[in-house]
Amino acid sequence: MVDFLAENNACGQTILKLVSRGNAIVAELLRLSEFVPPVFKLESREEREKYAEILADFSYFKGPDYYEHKIDSRPELQDLDEEFRENHLEILTRFYKAFESVHKYVVDLNRFLEDLDEGVFIQQTLDSVLLNGDGKQLMCESLYLYGVMLLVIDMKFESDVRERMLVSYHRYCAARADVDSNLDDVCKLLRSTGFSVVPGAKRPAKYPEDYFSRIEISKTFVDMLIGRLRSDDVYNQISGYPLPEHRSTALATQASMLFVILYFAPEILHSQQAKMREIVDKHFPDNWVISIYMGIVVNLVEAWEPYKAARTALNNTLDSNNIKTLATKTNAKVQHLNKEVLNYLKEGFLVDEYVLDNIPKLMNCMRDCNVALRWLMLHTCDGTILSFDSFKRCRAIKELVTTAGYSPRAVFELLLNTAQFELNLKEVRERDSKKHGTS
Repeated sequence: MVDFLAENNACGQTILKLVSRGNAIVAELLRLSEFVPPVFKLESREEREKYAEILADFSYFKGPDYYEHKIDSRPELQDLDEEFRENHLEILTRFYKAFESVHKYVVDLNRFLEDLDEGVFIQQTLDSVLLNGDGKQLMCESLYLYGVMLLVIDMKFESDVRERMLVSYHRYCAARADVDSNLDDVCKLLRSTGFSVVPGAKRPAKYPEDYFSRIEISKTFVDMLIGRLRSDDVYNQISGYPLPEHRSTALATQASMLFVILYFAPEILHSQQAKMREIVDKHFPDNWVISIYMGIVVNLVEAWEPYKAARTALNNTLDSNNIKTLATKTNAKVQHLNKEVLNYLKEGFLVDEYVLDNIPKLMNCMRDCNVALRWLMLHTCDGTILSFDSFKRCRAIKELVTTAGYSPRAVFELLLNTAQFELNLKEVRERDSKKHGTS
């Protein structure tokens, strides 16, 4: 059988390029989130008085002639509008292209799934692609990345801000011959969800599942992905984490993907208790705070609160005795590992011969360090998305962790020591590779 990622495999190349594009889109959204022109936020009274009449949200589309007439009838507003256009059109275009790329991504994903279903790719079906290791990973990533894009947009670009930006782009580019016909679809996808990162904001009803359903995705595709993520070791990580207590760390990447993809099938979160129990037992038996994408952290206690089946399945993990046991054990391990790693870092200890003769022992220590650090850094962090009303239960659970011998200084010291330990092992490995002519 032809390699799925071979250059002459049209199916593999199509989904590979789509996923590569998806990662680039998320990166661009995160970059742009740092450069939102403050004027679109209309935070100060001065900005509101000056720009409110030329910066409209989607209410503009209910009566565009009214808004345009109001501006055209006042020369001072015309001058301000023209000046604003000259100063902001370039950045507005970049923001629009990023927002449009999200819509184009999901349209292309749906087209790929249709082609797969209609037999456009010879000898390839959804089943056969998911049986291939690379295919399974890419298919899961394709939908996961779309979900991440939507969450990043809602988290990084407040609804009213992105509406003002889209309306401004429409107004300033409407007269151009090359104005994009996708603007209506982009606006429908990215219209306000009611979500806000402002402290104390209420969670909108059916959020984010209604947001995720604005463009329909094949239910069969979603269900099959969830099935694979529930049952398989998608990234073949378990062999690298042989200890049972490290199992959830081994599966952390696909657990994050599963968390996002479940919002495309909210009926599982709401009512399918057997599936949710299986998911929690496999992926979240000893953790409830996860990183879903490069520092974007989610607390399942908050995120799954509206969903009965998910909330019930998580109860065993959130049992106070279980949390105390996990926290006490992990905090104690930090103290022990700090001593062990410092011993290895003594001058002259990690010589080439010793390292090469004791690789399994040293790798086990390094693995223990990373697992302990990861657990404590996640479960003591403050900033999570999908946080509403400063959820009291989250604070109480975090307190159980921090009062079980937690020491921020010890964690920081272990982080530094582990980094040095890994660097020393890497240097020995590189010297050995050069010596034997391998890479």
